[in-house]
Formats: sequence, structure tokens, C-alpha cells
Amino acid sequence: MNRILASFVTSVLASIPVFLSAAAPAVAQEKGTVVEEIVARVNNQIITRSDLQKADSSLREELTHDCQNCAADKIATEYKDKQKDLLRDLIDQQLLVERAKDMSLSVETDLVKRLDEVRKQNGLATMDDLEKAVESQGIAWEDYKTQLRNGLLTQEVIRQQVGGRMDIGSDEVKKYYEDHKDQFTRPEQVELGEIFLSTEGKTPEEIAAVRTKADDLHNRVTKGENFVEIAKRYSEGTTARDGGDLGRFERGQLAPQLEDAVFKMDRNGITDVIQTKTGFEILKVLNHFDAGLQPLDKVEGEITNRLYSQKMEPALRTYLAELREESYVLVKPGFTDSAAVAGGTVIQEVAPTPDSPKKKKKLPAPKV
Repeated sequence: MNRILASFVTSVLASIPVFLSAAAPAVAQEKGTVVEEIVARVNNQIITRSDLQKADSSLREELTHDCQNCAADKIATEYKDKQKDLLRDLIDQQLLVERAKDMSLSVETDLVKRLDEVRKQNGLATMDDLEKAVESQGIAWEDYKTQLRNGLLTQEVIRQQVGGRMDIGSDEVKKYYEDHKDQFTRPEQVELGEIFLSTEGKTPEEIAAVRTKADDLHNRVTKGENFVEIAKRYSEGTTARDGGDLGRFERGQLAPQLEDAVFKMDRNGITDVIQTKTGFEILKVLNHFDAGLQPLDKVEGEITNRLYSQKMEPALRTYLAELREESYVLVKPGFTDSAAVAGGTVIQEVAPTPDSPKKKKKLPAPKV
């Protein structure tokens, strides 16, 4: 269940902008002068126009990157559909981060692991190199870590407060199987996990050292250590974050040397260390599906995953609505929160008031 839930939560979080403003609330430096426009308040935190603009830019970049060969009108349509929820998503993330603090959650260990994953994925030797690379893009290192930390906190709240409350029984799984048998009639397939160590750009001596490390990791997993955890910690492939999960393959979709090794194995079989053009692979057969209608026990996890996916998003929206009921969420007129609670409060425009020469007043609330 944890692997299934983590996979879905990751996809949900991908739709939530990770940028949160680290700026302090804007204060008028001179009468009537606004330093930053506040578009929403979430309890004691603020969301500014700059935050919204950054989220908008990130959305455009994400859509362009994910659909590089798409027609311009298709990208424009998808952008318009998602753009209307940008403020909602920023508010949602702030609510989840605040709930994480209320729950006294800590993700510092996971944050260190995530930073190390980013370092490896970018081919950087040290954490100092990663810090320099981040700052070279105009992002403060502490702000970058805050973005990652907030994403991890958000994920943990969803896991505990939403996924942890969902119960999918065996009867529900069986019914789905019976109603969708046509979807489980398939050719022979293998579902694979990998531990990958790169040799690109390395000298013969360095390659020999990588081989020694691969042999050591192979020895550890064949003796019973958790393959997923070893992959997360040591694998240098893009699948490391997902515990080495490569996905499912039919015959003819893998390189011959890999296909020959895995298709003759049963479930939980682990290959020898395989040298490829780019590195060393250790593959694990997570599942081996014979051709034809798959038995229920082979596809039970997949069905559970589908049912979680169907239920998770509406359950998450219900939970977020509960958080809004318990919180102070104020939005400035002219800006749209697509998940606003009926009868919610809006930020009122307040004209600046000059100080009385006879008595010094407290500073007014930030003007928007």
C-alpha cells in the first residue's frame, strides 16, 4: 500500500506549485505606497501577486516541457484549464504545510535524502556543488530547501490524513476484477525494478571500482536486504526516487541481453550484475505475467492502485475543504479561489490613514 499511495501522492503534488514566498508581509514605507500586493491570506501567512506570477510562469514552462510536440492551441487550452486553479493550489499547499506544523511533523531526514537524489541526478559531486548550481539560477539555497521541505511535508500530511483513512476491501477488488476482465488479458510481461550505476565518462580504473560497488549491492539484495531501499539510496538512474521501479515490459521492448535474463525468471528473481554501454544494471522481476487472463493475485496490487487513484483526488478535495472550514482564508476582490468556501471572506481595500500629530498610533495592517 505504501508504494501505491506514494506513487499517487507524487502525481497529485505535481499539480501543486512548490513556490512559497519567503518574503515578510509588505509594509508601507511611505503613506499610500504598497511594496507588494497581497492577494490572499491563509491564517497568518500571505500569498502575493509575485507568488501567483511565479506559479503562472512555472505552469507555462511545465506544459511546454511536457508537451514539446503539441500544437500551440492544445497547450493554450490546457493552460487555460489549469490556470484558473493556480490561486487555489497555492492556498491548498499553505493549508497543508500549516497542518504539518500542527501535527509536529519533521521531514529533515527525507529532505537530506531528496537533496542527495537531486545532486546525483544532476551529476554533481558534492552538496556544495548543488548549492552553487541552485544559486546560479537566481534561487537562494535556503528558499530552495524550503520549497522541497514544504513539498515533503505536504506529501506526509496527505499520506497520513487522506490515504491513511481510505480502506479498499478485498470484495471491492474482486468486483473490479470481475467487471474489467478484458483489461487483464495480456501478452507475456515482466514488471521490473533496477539498481543502476553509471560508468559514463569514467576511466577504466573508475569503472572497475563501480563494478566492485555493483557486486557489493548485488550481494546485499540477494541476501535479503530491501531492494527498493537499496535502489533509493544507491541507484544512479532516474528511477531511484521510485525505488528503482522501471515499469512493465513485453517481449521485444528490452535490449536482448536484458530480455534474455529476465523473461526466464519467476517473480522476485534477481539478475546477475549486467554491464551495458552506460553502466551496470541489477534487475529484479517484481512480477512475471504469463500470456492470457491474469489471475487475481497477480493483478490485485494494480487494481488497488486504480481504486486508490479513483478515490484519492475527491478525498483530498474533501479534506482540503475541511481545512478551509477551520482556517481563515481571505482573498482580495478580483482574484479567484476556485475552491472558496461559500460565504468566505475577502480582503477589503483600506485607504491609508495619516498618523495623528497628537498621538502616535500602532502601525495599520498591511494595505492591499
